[in-house]
Amino acid sequence: MPVNCATCGLPEELCVCATISKEGAKITVKAVKKKFNALATVIIGMENKEEELRHIVKQLKAKFACGGTYKDGIVELQGDHRKRMKDILVELGFAPESIDVKTEVE
Repeated sequence: MPVNCATCGLPEELCVCATISKEGAKITVKAVKKKFNALATVIIGMENKEEELRHIVKQLKAKFACGGTYKDGIVELQGDHRKRMKDILVELGFAPESIDVKTEVE
């Protein structure tokens, strides 16, 4: 018996919740200073399921060849990756108009 999605009620193989959440998300990308003036890229607004977010972070870490983590929907990558982040997020299925890349460092 197929398992149904709790959100849309469709069978898991037909579920479109992940695609809808990617297209509707308002994502903010910014750089923040950490200890010893090291920069980190912070991505706010990814509201995906835990396993999807884990997979997305793994792909981002591989693409940028850096370390990183996520907690409570906030993704943090080591280093300043703002220049390429929008292109990579669009590759992963996020809508380009929903991605806001901040130029200033916090």
